[in-house]
Amino acid sequence: MNFIIISGQSGAGKSQAKKVFEDFGFYCVDNLPPSLIPNFIELLEQNSENINNVALVIDIRGGKFFKDLEDNMRLLNQKGFSYRILYLEADDDIILKRFKETRRTHPLDPSGRIEDAIQLEKKLLSSLKSQANYVINTNTTTQAQLKLAISKALEMHESENELNIAFVSFGFKRGLPLDSDYVFDIRFLPNPHYLEELRPLTGNNIEVSSYVMGFSESRELLNQIVLFLDFVIPQMIKDGRSQLVISIGCTGGQHRSVTFANALSEHYREKGFAAQAVHRDTKKDGF
Repeated sequence: MNFIIISGQSGAGKSQAKKVFEDFGFYCVDNLPPSLIPNFIELLEQNSENINNVALVIDIRGGKFFKDLEDNMRLLNQKGFSYRILYLEADDDIILKRFKETRRTHPLDPSGRIEDAIQLEKKLLSSLKSQANYVINTNTTTQAQLKLAISKALEMHESENELNIAFVSFGFKRGLPLDSDYVFDIRFLPNPHYLEELRPLTGNNIEVSSYVMGFSESRELLNQIVLFLDFVIPQMIKDGRSQLVISIGCTGGQHRSVTFANALSEHYREKGFAAQAVHRDTKKDGF
C-alpha cells in the first residue's frame, strides 16, 4: 500500500496538497485522529475495492489526539505497514499573511495572537518534521507548482495526457453550459434543420454528420478549433488542470454541434486523451 501522511504547519497548504493527491488517484482523508490510523489501514486492507493509494492529512487540529501520532506510527511499523511523511511549511511572515488574508483563527489559539500560535505549533511539530521523508516550503508555490513539487519528491508521474476533456454540444436557445471553459459558436454553418429528411435526426446519424462536414467551411472550422486546442491543452496540463470543458453550440443543439463534439472527441481520443462527447440538448421536447 502506498501510504502517505500529510502534515505540517497550519496555513502551509495541506488542503491544497490533499487536492494534488486526489488528482493522482489517492484515497484521501482529512483530520483523522491518529489513534484510528491502524484500524483505518486494517479496514482498507479488508476492503474488496482494493485501495492501494492512501493519503491522510493529520495535523495540530486534532488537539490532544495529535499527541498519539508518534505512538501510532510506531505501531504501524510494528505491524509491518510502511508509510512516508510529507511535511509542508512556510516562513512565519507568509503564514501570518495567509491567516490575515483569510481572516481565519489559528487552531492552537483561536482567541490569541497568531504570532504566538505559529511559534508554539512549530515547537510541537519539530519532532514530526525531523522524521519527515519530504519537506516542502510553500512560500511562493502555486497549486500547479505544488503538484509538480510533490510529484517530483514522491516520484509520482502523471501521464502527460491525463486531462479529462468533455466536448459538450448544446443549443444556444437553451442557454450556455455553465461549466464551460471555452465556447465555440458554429451557428453560421449550413443548418440540416432546414432539410426535411434530416430534421428528425441528430449529428449522431451519419446522414447528418456527412452533410455538416461536407462543407469546406465546416472542415476549416474544425481544423482551426483543433489548432487552438492543440495550443491550449498543453498549457492547461502545465497549469495542473485535470478537466477541460469545451462547449460547441448551434441553434438547437441537435445537428451541427453534435457533429463537431463527436468529431473532436474522437480526434483527441486518438491522441491518447480521456475525451468524451456529451450531448446536452439532443431530442429535447419542443425541438
